[in-house]
Amino acid sequence: MMKRYDMIVVGAGPAGLSAAIEAAKKGMHVVVYDENAKPGGQLFKQIHKFFGSKEHKAKIRGFHIGEELLAEAASLGVEVVLNAIVIGIFPEKEVTVKVEDHVIHVKGDTILIATGASENMVTFPGWTLPGVIGAGAAQTMMNLHGTLPGKRVLMLGSGNVGLVVSFQLMQAGCEVVAVADAAPRVGGYGVHAAKVARCGVPFYLSHTIISADGEDCVTGVTIGEVDKNWQIIPGTEKHFDVDTICLAVGLSPMSKLCDMAGCAMEDNPAKAGFVPTVDEYGETSVPGIYAAGDVSGIEEASSAMIEGRIAGIAAAARLGFISEETCKEEAAKQEAALAGLRQGMFAPGMRGKQITETEEGVEISQNLLKHGFVAEEEIERFPGVTHSSGVHPVIECTQNIPCNPCQDACPKHCIRIGSNITALPAIDPEKKCTGCGMCVASCSGQAIFLVNEDCGDGTAEVTLPYEFLPLPKEGEKGYGLGRDGKVVCEAEVVQVKTAKAFDHTNLLTIKVPADMAMKARFYKKEA
Repeated sequence: MMKRYDMIVVGAGPAGLSAAIEAAKKGMHVVVYDENAKPGGQLFKQIHKFFGSKEHKAKIRGFHIGEELLAEAASLGVEVVLNAIVIGIFPEKEVTVKVEDHVIHVKGDTILIATGASENMVTFPGWTLPGVIGAGAAQTMMNLHGTLPGKRVLMLGSGNVGLVVSFQLMQAGCEVVAVADAAPRVGGYGVHAAKVARCGVPFYLSHTIISADGEDCVTGVTIGEVDKNWQIIPGTEKHFDVDTICLAVGLSPMSKLCDMAGCAMEDNPAKAGFVPTVDEYGETSVPGIYAAGDVSGIEEASSAMIEGRIAGIAAAARLGFISEETCKEEAAKQEAALAGLRQGMFAPGMRGKQITETEEGVEISQNLLKHGFVAEEEIERFPGVTHSSGVHPVIECTQNIPCNPCQDACPKHCIRIGSNITALPAIDPEKKCTGCGMCVASCSGQAIFLVNEDCGDGTAEVTLPYEFLPLPKEGEKGYGLGRDGKVVCEAEVVQVKTAKAFDHTNLLTIKVPADMAMKARFYKKEA
């Protein structure tokens, strides 16, 4: 007899696990199938802190979120089957699964397809050489298997994936020689670009790869500038000796199962490809079959989790585990949380639009978009950048992104964002900073610094977020680096502060000349 479930979930990533949890909370018998040896999807590759607010799991690292979801699913009796490839969804919601070396058939009263997305590739001479890898593959190697992808890496792609992985490559011990992108502007969050740039990584916008060198593996790469027609401009070639080329050129929804199940499909560029059409609850054109996460449109993992929760709630209502009224109430709360993430400069509806100023009317930093860092003559225009006597926060958050942990982190309420989580952080001049550093540690974009502009002896102190090993030691001499990653002054480490509450974002305080207080933003040890 065919085994039957109230809900079958395909994919144990953020959307699938979240849906399974919500459904199980309502009393549903749920099974989750995933083709991988480990559950959690992309979450366990994510060692950075998430954006958003508390309800979006902000300032929590991705793999911690994955651990929380798995523990909750287990406590609710959700059955998670790994190394299980769903090879078919047939009429009457029959599902065929290859588990290890045998095939089983199961039936679901509802089905959620949360198969995620696959990495896009680009072709160029040498693109099949060993050493050309996707950014996701690099993350898997580093963060799941503890393997270094290479020693010298060129990153192609300046979206959030390319920027986040570039930083993680450096954390793992790789040298990132450059970030290149055919687009004329940085595609990801400015705070991600800025933390890469101040480590000394140059950005080459309007550049693409011409060719990779090597016989048996990558030994180098040549890039060149492109014109408005995406053609290489002769004479702009630049060569780098590298052993790895990392590609972060977008994702495509893995929607084949949706198509197989008979769901109505559409080619939607705004959702990055061929996706099922879904209603506000994630239900496809086939009653009782839902889709959530990247399979229905590429977004952040935070959005995928909420979409999964909505689908789980809707499935429970469809089967009578909760009333329609309860469904509407609970889904509305989740939709409000989702709407919070879908606003600001990087909202889905803003893709492709050129933004010239922030919601507050502040002119956007063109240098940030073209070179990855805010220029010195631009930084003072932003509300978080202020001057004060004694220790005070300097917030170099310059774009309207959905994030507000800094506001909640400050015990003295020095930082204001307000009810709109995409608002630029501002400093309350009436409040006194105690220098606790909680705001520095909580900032998912590593964009907050504590500054004492005048220590009384011609020096200043700058406290910055630091997530590299080995940690510098007190008394160590080195250099202060500017926002562009170039040396601006000599620096001395005066304090290294760690705490469980900081979650591995260490606070490094350096002493620099007083005129460097608003310029030194990273530290490099003497060679």
